[in-house]
Amino acid sequence: MNNKNKNIVIIGPAHPLRGGLASFNERLAKAFKEANHQVKIVTFSLQYPGLLFPGTTQFSSDPAPKDLDISVAINSINPLNWIKIGLRLQKARPDIIVVRYWLPFMGPCLGTICRIVKKNNHTRIVCIADNVIPHEKRLGDITFTKYFIKPIDAFITMSNKVMADLKNFTHAKPVVFTPHPLYDNFGAIVNKDIAREKIGIDTENKIVLFFGFIRHYKGLDILLEAIKILQDKGFNTQTKFLIAGEFYEDSKPYLDQIKRLGIEDLIILRTSFIPDSEVKHYLCAADVVVQPYRNATQSGVTPLAYHFEVPMIVTNVGGLPSLVPDYKVGLVCEPTPLSLAEKIIEYFKLGSSHFIPQLREEKKKYGWDTMVKQILSSSEK
Repeated sequence: MNNKNKNIVIIGPAHPLRGGLASFNERLAKAFKEANHQVKIVTFSLQYPGLLFPGTTQFSSDPAPKDLDISVAINSINPLNWIKIGLRLQKARPDIIVVRYWLPFMGPCLGTICRIVKKNNHTRIVCIADNVIPHEKRLGDITFTKYFIKPIDAFITMSNKVMADLKNFTHAKPVVFTPHPLYDNFGAIVNKDIAREKIGIDTENKIVLFFGFIRHYKGLDILLEAIKILQDKGFNTQTKFLIAGEFYEDSKPYLDQIKRLGIEDLIILRTSFIPDSEVKHYLCAADVVVQPYRNATQSGVTPLAYHFEVPMIVTNVGGLPSLVPDYKVGLVCEPTPLSLAEKIIEYFKLGSSHFIPQLREEKKKYGWDTMVKQILSSSEK
């Protein structure tokens, strides 16, 4: 299979759905178009039943992306729909299907569609696997993932952790690692003072940013304990901690923790969903991004920070240390409050000027053309 003028279908979240997966798929589609391929996204008419969705809404308030062909078609819980979509794609005979896999819940739906498509003896199916073993485990995870994997021809992972996890399910199929490309579709870098004015934050403070959906594995509670340690040490009271992202679990334990620790004055809470159009202001307002994760595969926050040239403090878990070289792009700490607090102090002693030149050099590795070439290569028989 040559790599010219392919007909490609991406199966996964896209507008009108919101979130990092949707942004990634839309940006990937643009990258395929830039490389002169035909591309269409087939997304969900129903992604999650309301009872299973932890946020306030699954839908974006931003306008649809221009110049992308997006079909809103897949119902994740309707087997008759899976057959219908599978037969439609089987008949369409795309050269390549790129399917996202991030949650075992999607295994029956996506696995069935891919099985049906494969019967055309033409389409090659490449999976971008975000997770195969989920952060929050549920009954049926292993069974659903095994079912999904069977019709896939090749896998791309964006962390070595996911690559290792895949080996628990298959040794026969090609699996390659390709770094998560930069999220360069959220606009250009904005002046820090302008960004802070846009979101109503004092331009005089130092800002430590925790960004993204709030779930237990992301370690916000670890950060809150670290803030208390910094307060007790008399750390710069002009430093504020901006928590920007929607709670994907009960907010009460975190709010109670903040009150119990007495750190209310150090925290700025923006815990509603951050629309794509506002992402750049939050990232550009920050002096440093913290990712105090308990466990991780890859993180969508990391390529955001790279794009907006904000150094990071990450925990020594999963794929984070390999993406954030220590003392170059940022600092690596252990997933404990004390270690995180120490690295925050160290970061401000070193200053952003220590990191930004090396961050700018490192970010050159994360182009979308690399992802496109890898998908095309992986699709070859």
